[in-house]
Amino acid sequence: MNKRLLIALLASAIAWPAVAQTTDPIYDRPFVAGTGTTAIGGYLEGNTNYVVEDGISEGFSMELRRFNIFLYSAIGSRITFLSELEFEHGTEEIALETALIDFRISPQMALRAGILLPPLGTFNQNHDSPRWEFVDRPLVSTRIIPSTLSEVGFGLHGRVPVGGIDAGYQIYLVNGLGNGIVNNTEGRTDIPSGRDEEAFAEDNNGEPAVVGRIEARLPRWGTVGLAAYSGTYNTWRVEGDQVDDKRRVRLLTLDYAGSVGPVDLTGEAAMAWIDVPNGLSELFGDRQHGAFLDAVYPIHHGRVGAIQDATVSVAVRVEYADLNVGTFSGTGGRIGDEETAVALGLSFRPHAETVFKMNYRYHWKSDLLGNPIRLAGVQAGFATYF
Repeated sequence: MNKRLLIALLASAIAWPAVAQTTDPIYDRPFVAGTGTTAIGGYLEGNTNYVVEDGISEGFSMELRRFNIFLYSAIGSRITFLSELEFEHGTEEIALETALIDFRISPQMALRAGILLPPLGTFNQNHDSPRWEFVDRPLVSTRIIPSTLSEVGFGLHGRVPVGGIDAGYQIYLVNGLGNGIVNNTEGRTDIPSGRDEEAFAEDNNGEPAVVGRIEARLPRWGTVGLAAYSGTYNTWRVEGDQVDDKRRVRLLTLDYAGSVGPVDLTGEAAMAWIDVPNGLSELFGDRQHGAFLDAVYPIHHGRVGAIQDATVSVAVRVEYADLNVGTFSGTGGRIGDEETAVALGLSFRPHAETVFKMNYRYHWKSDLLGNPIRLAGVQAGFATYF
């Protein structure tokens, strides 16, 4: 009798984990049951730097700049989910850059909601390092357009044929940028400092920003896009009482991606208008503009040693950013705080999704008063999807 009881107890112990797994609510999820379709991927980015600024260098350094993880799931025939989790400089900074769902209403329209990438220019939504031949991101795309910019919001996007043109549109309401545009440690108007993790939880002023983009894919010419962003950025009322004037930030971008013969061209230009407090005028710019253009020319495609389908390319980037457009009212002299740069690149792609990069860059910079600053650097890097 005792032997039979022991056997029964052992059988129950073996069966218990399976029973518990199927009855525990935390396991009552589609990915456990295998009813969903989920994919995982990402990219890895690292580089070395040797930079000299006005004859002074901090020496040679290496960094693992980013390790990003993508999750994608086709929840149904009309619903998809996408997320991107970024680990920057190891775990120095961890950010949820994207977490959204798309609900396809019709072939020409889809509803998007969650943490999304506002379609400002071409770079913010196409910022993955394996796509680019240069280690550093463009000045205009990081100093004026605050890439990578993630915002909580919702809106519509889609594509529609217009004559012989494939046209696309996106329009979203988002929480918007915050007080950091002027209340920051940079000592200048700095749109990227307006990014605030608290905006993932609530809007600091209760007035959503609006961002929209239209683009046209032109046969034989490439893709041209126009985007705009507008929103109140400061906390102008507290518990219903007005404590400050409303101040807005507005951006307008124009971008292009296409080819001229064998040369691939990618570029964008941006203009920004920022309402700043009267006491900060001239020191804090109320206008900013900039642009960049990348030209990439593949000099070899085919076999390289044991690699069957490799590509070797040369590239050049020309870029400019003026963070305080205007003149001093007292002297009439031009306000500085601007930067021009040229970068040369050599890249090797053993696979379309993996790139090794070698860059040389030279920068002409000026401070607020126009004092010149020179910077030069050599960079080597790699990036790969996985």
